[in-house]
Amino acid sequence: MPVEIRRVGADDAGLLARVADDVFDDDIDAVRTAAYLADKNHMLIVAIEDGVVVGQTAGIVHRHVDQPTELYIDNLGVTPELRRRGIARRLVEDLIAWGKAQGCEEAWVGTEPDNEPARGLYAQMGGEVVDIVMYEYEL
Repeated sequence: MPVEIRRVGADDAGLLARVADDVFDDDIDAVRTAAYLADKNHMLIVAIEDGVVVGQTAGIVHRHVDQPTELYIDNLGVTPELRRRGIARRLVEDLIAWGKAQGCEEAWVGTEPDNEPARGLYAQMGGEVVDIVMYEYEL
């Protein structure tokens, strides 16, 4: 059976009941999921094979008063058994298509310097490396 790429809406949270290993970084929280899916500026897209979520990507539309609207590609994961089969690319392509439909003029994503598979994918898709310094705060 082919892998289905599907945009997850507020009524589709049940799709996340069956998720393969290493698709998300941590356990899925129902309250966080509901809040995420209720926000029109958020999008979760999943890859499904035989009723199991085997991949996911998430994005957020950032609207500014002085800059173009942008899509932040927030997360991407595919179960290890299905990597290098084009699933991640299909997920990101669909997320970018959604971002364009939301009026985004550009997209950006960050990854760890040693995450060679992610860096390879983003470069193949035409992404340019931009040096940044990131600060993180616990709230």
